[in-house]
Amino acid sequence: MEEAKKRCEELVRRLNEASDAYYSGKEEVMSNYEWDALFDELSALEEETGYILPDSPTQNTGAQEETAQGERERHEFPALSLAKTKQVSELVKWTQDKEIWLSWKLDGLTLVATYDRGALTRLLTRGNGTLGTNITYLKDSIRGLPEKIRYQGHMVVRGEAAISYPDFERINATMEDDEKYANPRNLASGTLSLDDPEKVKERHVYFNAFTLVYIEDNIVSWGERMDLLEREGFRVVERERLAAQTLPDAVERWTKKVENGQMDLPVDGLVICFDDTDYAASGSVTGHHASRAGLAFKWKDVSAKSELLYVEWSCAASTISPVAVFEPVQLEGTTVSRASLCNISEMERLGIGKTCTLEVIKANKIIPKCIAVTKAEGEIEIPDQCPVCGAQTEIRISPRSLTRTLHCTNPDCSAKHVKKFTRFVSKPGMDIDGLSIQTMLKFMNEGFLSEFADIYHLSDHAQVIRQMEGFGEKSCENMMRAIEKSRNVHPVNFIYALCIPMFGVDAGKKIVASIGVEGFLERLEAKEGFEDIDGIGPEKSNSVMEWYESGHNAAALQRLLREVEIEKVEPPKEEGGRCRGLNFVITGEVRRFKNRDAFKAYVEEQGGKVTGSVTGKTAYLVNNDAESASSKNRKARELSVPVISEDEFLEKFGPGSGDEVL
Repeated sequence: MEEAKKRCEELVRRLNEASDAYYSGKEEVMSNYEWDALFDELSALEEETGYILPDSPTQNTGAQEETAQGERERHEFPALSLAKTKQVSELVKWTQDKEIWLSWKLDGLTLVATYDRGALTRLLTRGNGTLGTNITYLKDSIRGLPEKIRYQGHMVVRGEAAISYPDFERINATMEDDEKYANPRNLASGTLSLDDPEKVKERHVYFNAFTLVYIEDNIVSWGERMDLLEREGFRVVERERLAAQTLPDAVERWTKKVENGQMDLPVDGLVICFDDTDYAASGSVTGHHASRAGLAFKWKDVSAKSELLYVEWSCAASTISPVAVFEPVQLEGTTVSRASLCNISEMERLGIGKTCTLEVIKANKIIPKCIAVTKAEGEIEIPDQCPVCGAQTEIRISPRSLTRTLHCTNPDCSAKHVKKFTRFVSKPGMDIDGLSIQTMLKFMNEGFLSEFADIYHLSDHAQVIRQMEGFGEKSCENMMRAIEKSRNVHPVNFIYALCIPMFGVDAGKKIVASIGVEGFLERLEAKEGFEDIDGIGPEKSNSVMEWYESGHNAAALQRLLREVEIEKVEPPKEEGGRCRGLNFVITGEVRRFKNRDAFKAYVEEQGGKVTGSVTGKTAYLVNNDAESASSKNRKARELSVPVISEDEFLEKFGPGSGDEVL
């Protein structure tokens, strides 16, 4: 008995430490797979011995979130956690043959939003279920959370703040040192602890409403309540109405969506609830669970064992991260052969050896993760050279978490400047589809990319790229086509793509309108500066000259110029640009211009303006679908604003005939 009690105490300590890291966005200390196994062991021991500690995770909702700002406040309605099961038969039994709803169990941070008289008045984290932290100051930074609604009564809505997998990968790829997060859930938690609303906004946190907790109107149906939230502009969790007998088939269908990669948002299971909210509220409360509020279904993690082939070191931002490459295994219906090892500390925690057997799962059925190591022999060599630039590496220890990470010491390593490559390929830049941050980092680690001009030689590596994970014949072909198309570039886009500090689209327009791109390049070489140009001034002029004269920028620019052709654009004439004094609105698909930005640039070069909405000052609405019932078309008809097609625009204001003008 004493031995069982000691084991309970040890399990409570370990599980609470892991929960604290999980809920606070800290370095992960164990996987969900390990946590669930220890939790199940603790539950069984507590039932067997009757020995239950007050701080046992079986009696609590979890650790309290840490936030940078905000006061702790009491919830109007306790945010209880759901009981969980891994057995579909338990789900069916729980329904009692009543009508139910199935929805996702999103893996994020639960928030509670309160509305009064149509306005969002309070936003709390769940905290411990009784007390949460007030983060109303972030209400403008969280997407999918309307600040104003039509309903004028008192309303309380609960939802999950989550970050999608693509955004998680995008953000994590640019983080340095110990800033990286283990999963989207930790990133969402860490993001909502920031005291900078603009930074939070940049990270694309979405509020996904999963239940309407309270409303003054007598709406008993959970489904009707969710429909109301959707009409009010909330982003609402996907849901399906079911009878108990169809539940097993539905669980299988929904599980396949995750296994087949159809989910961008992180989910760690499913939830069922009764449609009759009065019946759901009539249950008892045991510990921190309401017996009829809902039941969560968590998938059983399937693991597989494989032999480590080697550890690959991949550079992202300034951090060089280890990736385990192993003999391919089948997991959750897919072939898996790689899993991130995060950092040196995680490798040491697992006990990775030069040869060893790995146990691997797909966390949340998505992310391959190594959870255990056996038969380890020998030591992994930590590289002393960066895989991208070959510079010396160094090991750094985070003062916050004591995590050991590997870094490149070269400040000019291209992997450290991947954000610049992102700007280069963006729509306002060279407009190249198919080159995400993750893709470009892969190419950098393969040695394909070190400067902008290298993008135009990726075709030399097409055979290798087709064989890389995440690529195939079609995606490689589409990327190469987009690269070739970008060789012909508008001068404003070209200047923006160079990533000159303080030089955005507006500065590029002023340069092109005044001296053209030829004058821009001539002045750079002659070191004459641009302070005489209206809207540039000495600060921006000094910035561009310092950029040109520092490092290898001048030589890199010359190499890039050999790869692209900059379109000839006539500056607007002082008298009588073709669109001079006219306001245009452009909507719908464009066909004759390369894209809408190119269309807008042409109008502005010809002395006109492009605005986003139709008003009494609008001269023309350009829409290739003149009969469309769109709001802009309707507004144009109300104000007697002419609606013209692209062809009609070119007849009136264009330089002449041609299949594509810009």
